[in-house]
Amino acid sequence: MKRRNLILGTAAFGMVAAYPVLLAAQPTPEALLAPGPLPEKSFGLADAPVTIIEYASLTCPHCRTFHVTVWPELKKKYVDTGQVRFIMREFPFDPRSSGGFMLARCAGDDKWYPTIDLLYRTQDNWARVADGTAALKSVMGMTGMSTADFEKCLQDQTLLEQVNAVAEAGKSFGVDSTPTFFINGEMQKGALSLERFSAIIDSLNAAAGKQ
Repeated sequence: MKRRNLILGTAAFGMVAAYPVLLAAQPTPEALLAPGPLPEKSFGLADAPVTIIEYASLTCPHCRTFHVTVWPELKKKYVDTGQVRFIMREFPFDPRSSGGFMLARCAGDDKWYPTIDLLYRTQDNWARVADGTAALKSVMGMTGMSTADFEKCLQDQTLLEQVNAVAEAGKSFGVDSTPTFFINGEMQKGALSLERFSAIIDSLNAAAGKQ
Protein backbone atom coordinates (compact mmCIF):
# COMPACT_ATOMS: atom_id res chain seq x y z
CA MET A 1 0.00 0.00 0.00
CA LYS A 2 2.74 2.43 0.86
CA ARG A 3 4.53 1.65 -2.40
CA ARG A 4 1.41 2.35 -4.40
CA ASN A 5 0.90 5.67 -2.70
CA LEU A 6 4.52 6.58 -3.33
CA ILE A 7 4.02 6.20 -7.08
CA LEU A 8 0.77 8.16 -7.13
CA GLY A 9 1.92 10.73 -4.65
CA THR A 10 5.52 11.61 -5.40
CA ALA A 11 7.34 9.63 -8.05
CA ALA A 12 5.54 11.12 -11.02
CA PHE A 13 6.24 14.62 -9.75
CA GLY A 14 9.91 13.77 -10.12
CA MET A 15 9.27 13.02 -13.77
CA VAL A 16 7.87 16.48 -14.37
CA ALA A 17 10.68 18.19 -12.50
CA ALA A 18 13.26 16.17 -14.39
CA TYR A 19 12.17 17.36 -17.83
CA PRO A 20 15.15 18.78 -19.69
CA VAL A 21 14.67 22.41 -20.56
CA LEU A 22 14.97 21.88 -24.29
CA LEU A 23 13.19 23.74 -27.02
CA ALA A 24 14.65 21.68 -29.82
CA ALA A 25 14.48 22.55 -33.47
CA GLN A 26 11.52 21.08 -35.31
CA PRO A 27 12.07 17.33 -34.99
CA THR A 28 12.29 15.25 -38.12
CA PRO A 29 9.53 12.74 -38.85
CA GLU A 30 12.16 10.01 -38.49
CA ALA A 31 13.07 11.18 -34.98
CA LEU A 32 9.42 11.41 -34.00
CA LEU A 33 8.75 7.87 -35.19
CA ALA A 34 11.86 6.30 -33.65
CA PRO A 35 11.03 3.32 -31.38
CA GLY A 36 10.38 4.36 -27.79
CA PRO A 37 10.43 2.57 -24.43
CA LEU A 38 6.83 1.33 -24.77
CA PRO A 39 4.99 -0.33 -27.66
CA GLU A 40 3.34 2.30 -29.84
CA LYS A 41 -0.41 2.66 -29.51
CA SER A 42 -1.67 3.53 -32.97
CA PHE A 43 -4.77 3.44 -35.16
CA GLY A 44 -4.90 3.17 -38.93
CA LEU A 45 -2.66 1.94 -41.70
CA ALA A 46 1.08 2.01 -41.08
CA ASP A 47 1.61 3.44 -44.59
CA ALA A 48 -1.12 6.09 -44.44
CA PRO A 49 -0.02 9.32 -46.16
CA VAL A 50 -0.54 11.38 -43.00
CA THR A 51 0.71 10.48 -39.53
CA ILE A 52 -0.60 12.30 -36.46
CA ILE A 53 1.13 11.88 -33.11
CA GLU A 54 -0.66 13.10 -30.01
CA TYR A 55 0.99 13.77 -26.65
CA ALA A 56 -1.70 13.89 -23.97
CA SER A 57 -2.32 13.87 -20.23
CA LEU A 58 -5.28 11.96 -18.78
CA THR A 59 -6.02 14.75 -16.29
CA CYS A 60 -6.03 17.45 -19.00
CA PRO A 61 -9.55 18.84 -19.67
CA HIS A 62 -8.55 19.91 -23.20
CA CYS A 63 -7.35 16.37 -23.94
CA ARG A 64 -10.67 15.03 -22.70
CA THR A 65 -12.52 17.46 -24.97
CA PHE A 66 -10.52 16.26 -27.96
CA HIS A 67 -11.04 12.57 -27.24
CA VAL A 68 -14.73 12.85 -26.46
CA THR A 69 -15.85 15.35 -29.11
CA VAL A 70 -13.28 15.36 -31.94
CA TRP A 71 -11.48 12.01 -31.98
CA PRO A 72 -14.52 9.83 -32.89
CA GLU A 73 -15.26 11.91 -36.00
CA LEU A 74 -11.57 12.29 -36.91
CA LYS A 75 -11.17 8.52 -36.70
CA LYS A 76 -14.26 7.89 -38.81
CA LYS A 77 -13.36 10.45 -41.49
CA TYR A 78 -9.63 9.92 -41.85
CA VAL A 79 -8.26 6.96 -39.86
CA ASP A 80 -10.85 4.36 -40.83
CA THR A 81 -10.60 5.43 -44.49
CA GLY A 82 -6.84 4.86 -44.65
CA GLN A 83 -5.82 8.52 -44.89
CA VAL A 84 -4.30 8.92 -41.42
CA ARG A 85 -2.28 6.87 -38.97
CA PHE A 86 -2.91 8.19 -35.46
CA ILE A 87 -0.48 7.53 -32.61
CA MET A 88 -1.29 8.28 -28.96
CA ARG A 89 1.57 8.89 -26.51
CA GLU A 90 1.72 9.49 -22.77
CA PHE A 91 2.61 12.96 -21.48
CA PRO A 92 1.40 13.00 -17.86
CA PHE A 93 1.73 16.24 -15.93
CA ASP A 94 0.85 14.77 -12.54
CA PRO A 95 0.88 11.49 -10.59
CA ARG A 96 -2.75 10.65 -11.24
CA SER A 97 -2.27 10.89 -14.98
CA SER A 98 0.85 8.70 -14.73
CA GLY A 99 -1.13 6.18 -12.71
CA GLY A 100 -3.98 6.21 -15.20
CA PHE A 101 -1.63 5.58 -18.12
CA MET A 102 0.02 2.73 -16.22
CA LEU A 103 -3.34 1.15 -15.46
CA ALA A 104 -4.41 1.40 -19.10
CA ARG A 105 -1.22 -0.39 -20.15
CA CYS A 106 -1.76 -3.04 -17.48
CA ALA A 107 -5.34 -3.60 -18.67
CA GLY A 108 -3.98 -5.31 -21.78
CA ASP A 109 -3.96 -4.50 -25.49
CA ASP A 110 -7.65 -5.29 -26.00
CA LYS A 111 -8.71 -3.05 -23.12
CA TRP A 112 -6.13 -0.29 -23.54
CA TYR A 113 -8.18 2.22 -25.49
CA PRO A 114 -11.50 1.42 -23.79
CA THR A 115 -9.68 2.16 -20.51
CA ILE A 116 -8.26 5.44 -21.85
CA ASP A 117 -11.73 6.40 -23.05
CA LEU A 118 -13.28 5.50 -19.68
CA LEU A 119 -10.67 7.52 -17.79
CA TYR A 120 -11.35 10.58 -19.94
CA ARG A 121 -15.12 10.26 -19.61
CA THR A 122 -14.90 9.83 -15.81
CA GLN A 123 -12.16 12.44 -15.39
CA ASP A 124 -14.24 14.55 -12.99
CA ASN A 125 -14.68 11.52 -10.72
CA TRP A 126 -10.97 10.84 -10.11
CA ALA A 127 -8.62 13.52 -11.44
CA ARG A 128 -9.26 16.23 -8.87
CA VAL A 129 -11.01 14.51 -5.96
CA ALA A 130 -9.44 14.22 -2.50
CA ASP A 131 -8.67 10.49 -2.58
CA GLY A 132 -7.35 9.86 -6.07
CA THR A 133 -6.23 6.31 -5.34
CA ALA A 134 -9.67 5.16 -4.18
CA ALA A 135 -11.32 6.98 -7.07
CA LEU A 136 -9.02 5.39 -9.66
CA LYS A 137 -9.59 1.97 -8.09
CA SER A 138 -13.34 2.48 -8.40
CA VAL A 139 -13.07 3.49 -12.06
CA MET A 140 -10.79 0.58 -12.88
CA GLY A 141 -13.28 -1.75 -11.22
CA MET A 142 -15.59 -0.93 -14.13
CA THR A 143 -13.05 -2.59 -16.46
CA GLY A 144 -12.95 -5.75 -14.36
CA MET A 145 -9.50 -5.05 -12.92
CA SER A 146 -9.12 -6.59 -9.47
CA THR A 147 -7.74 -4.74 -6.45
CA ALA A 148 -4.68 -7.02 -6.50
CA ASP A 149 -3.97 -6.24 -10.16
CA PHE A 150 -4.59 -2.54 -9.55
CA GLU A 151 -2.03 -2.43 -6.75
CA LYS A 152 0.47 -4.61 -8.63
CA CYS A 153 0.31 -2.31 -11.64
CA LEU A 154 0.92 0.86 -9.64
CA GLN A 155 3.89 -0.79 -7.92
CA ASP A 156 5.58 -1.43 -11.29
CA GLN A 157 8.50 0.98 -11.14
CA THR A 158 9.77 -0.12 -14.55
CA LEU A 159 6.46 0.74 -16.18
CA LEU A 160 6.41 4.13 -14.44
CA GLU A 161 9.91 4.84 -15.74
CA GLN A 162 8.84 3.85 -19.26
CA VAL A 163 5.82 6.16 -19.14
CA ASN A 164 8.10 8.93 -17.91
CA ALA A 165 10.59 8.24 -20.70
CA VAL A 166 7.87 8.63 -23.34
CA ALA A 167 7.05 12.02 -21.87
CA GLU A 168 10.70 13.03 -21.65
CA ALA A 169 11.15 12.22 -25.32
CA GLY A 170 8.15 14.41 -26.07
CA LYS A 171 9.69 17.22 -24.09
CA SER A 172 12.87 16.92 -26.16
CA PHE A 173 10.69 17.52 -29.25
CA GLY A 174 9.41 20.75 -27.72
CA VAL A 175 6.19 19.46 -26.12
CA ASP A 176 5.33 21.56 -23.07
CA SER A 177 1.53 21.45 -22.99
CA THR A 178 -1.27 19.05 -23.79
CA PRO A 179 -2.63 18.11 -26.12
CA THR A 180 0.19 18.62 -28.59
CA PHE A 181 -0.03 17.08 -32.05
CA PHE A 182 2.59 16.45 -34.70
CA ILE A 183 0.98 16.19 -38.13
CA ASN A 184 3.55 14.80 -40.57
CA GLY A 185 6.15 16.28 -38.24
CA GLU A 186 4.62 19.75 -37.86
CA MET A 187 3.69 20.74 -34.31
CA GLN A 188 0.15 21.87 -33.54
CA LYS A 189 -0.77 22.78 -29.95
CA GLY A 190 -4.17 22.64 -28.31
CA ALA A 191 -7.42 20.76 -28.84
CA LEU A 192 -7.81 21.34 -32.56
CA SER A 193 -11.30 21.22 -34.02
CA LEU A 194 -12.28 18.67 -36.65
CA GLU A 195 -12.39 21.51 -39.16
CA ARG A 196 -8.79 22.47 -38.38
CA PHE A 197 -7.63 18.86 -38.66
CA SER A 198 -9.50 18.54 -41.94
CA ALA A 199 -7.87 21.65 -43.41
CA ILE A 200 -4.39 20.37 -42.56
CA ILE A 201 -4.98 16.75 -43.60
CA ASP A 202 -6.75 17.64 -46.84
CA SER A 203 -3.92 20.01 -47.76
CA LEU A 204 -1.30 17.35 -47.13
CA ASN A 205 -3.25 14.77 -49.09
CA ALA A 206 -3.71 17.18 -51.98
CA ALA A 207 0.01 17.94 -52.04
CA ALA A 208 0.74 14.24 -52.11
CA GLY A 209 -1.76 13.65 -54.90
CA LYS A 210 -4.06 11.59 -52.69
CA GLN A 211 -7.22 13.53 -53.48
